[in-house]
Amino acid sequence: MAKNDKTMFICDECGYKSGKWLGRCPECSAWNTMVAFNPAPAQAQLPGVPVQSNARGVMLSGVSGESADRMSTGIGELDRVLGGGAVRGSVTLLGGDPGIGKSTLLMQAAGNLAKGCRVLYVTGEESASQLKLRADRLGVDSDMLVLADALLTSVDAQIEEYAPEALIIDSIQTMYDPYSTGLAGSVSQIRQCTARLLRYAKGLSISVFIVGHVTKEGALAGPKLLEHMVDTVLYFEGDRHDSFRLLRAVKNRFGSTDEIGVFEMRDTGMVEVNDPSRLFLSGSGLPGCAVTCAMEGTRPLLAEVQALLTRSQFSNPRRFATGLDAGRLGLLLAVLEQKARLALSDYDIYANVVGGLKLTERACDLSVLLCVASAVSGVPVPRDTAAIGEVSLTGELRAVSRLDKRVSECARLGYRRVILPACDFSPPPGVTLLTAATVEEAIALVGILPTV
Repeated sequence: MAKNDKTMFICDECGYKSGKWLGRCPECSAWNTMVAFNPAPAQAQLPGVPVQSNARGVMLSGVSGESADRMSTGIGELDRVLGGGAVRGSVTLLGGDPGIGKSTLLMQAAGNLAKGCRVLYVTGEESASQLKLRADRLGVDSDMLVLADALLTSVDAQIEEYAPEALIIDSIQTMYDPYSTGLAGSVSQIRQCTARLLRYAKGLSISVFIVGHVTKEGALAGPKLLEHMVDTVLYFEGDRHDSFRLLRAVKNRFGSTDEIGVFEMRDTGMVEVNDPSRLFLSGSGLPGCAVTCAMEGTRPLLAEVQALLTRSQFSNPRRFATGLDAGRLGLLLAVLEQKARLALSDYDIYANVVGGLKLTERACDLSVLLCVASAVSGVPVPRDTAAIGEVSLTGELRAVSRLDKRVSECARLGYRRVILPACDFSPPPGVTLLTAATVEEAIALVGILPTV
């Protein structure tokens, strides 16, 4: 068999291209990620999409500053993460673990969109009757065009005939383009199918939603270039055996990537959680618990951090964190032992954030230290006390952004004392601000005595 000189090898992780197979990618140093890719032959013109455009360059000063044309999905939490709704002509990729609710959420969104525009729902994983059963279970009463076919040429014909304003593909790994090489789900197929869908979106002003599978590591399956091609990348987070889900944007060309949406999975579908702060609070008031307020975009969110300490049986005690950065936890424990004189070297320490929330900002540092100090001393942090502040390596507390919004959210949920660095704003009525300059002062404010 003659060798195909056009064959290229592309890294699944970073998109690096090579003319020959490599065991290790030179760009990202990942092993066994180079996959063969054959460029597709010339394709016929897509329906309704011109081959050439008459567009010409314009001066930036002459460009209108109007905002993007958006369509509401009828789901407030989804619209929040998208930046205010689905933008016409955009491509949104939704990823998540199997069974977490991706198809359920998009079916509900499609039902709401179909009340005001034409919707085409394409599935390569289910039959039309299965989609009908799901729609009935979710209470979707609006009509939409359903196509149960994985062939991309069938999608071409339906787009030309129906002219939809919203297109949903479930999922991109099942779609097959006969003009491209490889099996469905391969690198070449995923790249080519996504490129075709992108041309539909931009050429015909269709809002395209794509469902993407994830690998066992939690990353989107397929080439990394897939995330660069689309306009918005959303991830569904949470345990499939738990009822609560978090929708987070990791890329958004039309809005912020800091917003999150909170849902509860029920028999009737995804239900919005309008007051998520109450979701992540246990209200136990036991030793080893502390409450803080994190900012997720424009939304203040109260969260409870818990710590458990046990005597270590090994020379190197274990440090385990769920919902917190393990490296940051180790740094904070070193500050706590050195600056607050707490003996922690003989303990295995386990830290957890209630409700499966992930805390990444440093405004939660003080609450982590307080819950560990409470656990080692056996003295609980008072129920009506919250802690906000970043901790430096010198043991000093540093101010964080939007303290006024955080304190107001604490007051709304009944926390009357807030420990934080020095600030210059007036607290809400009934709230007392307890300022501290160092970690040691903050620990003393809650009555926890250091153990040497």
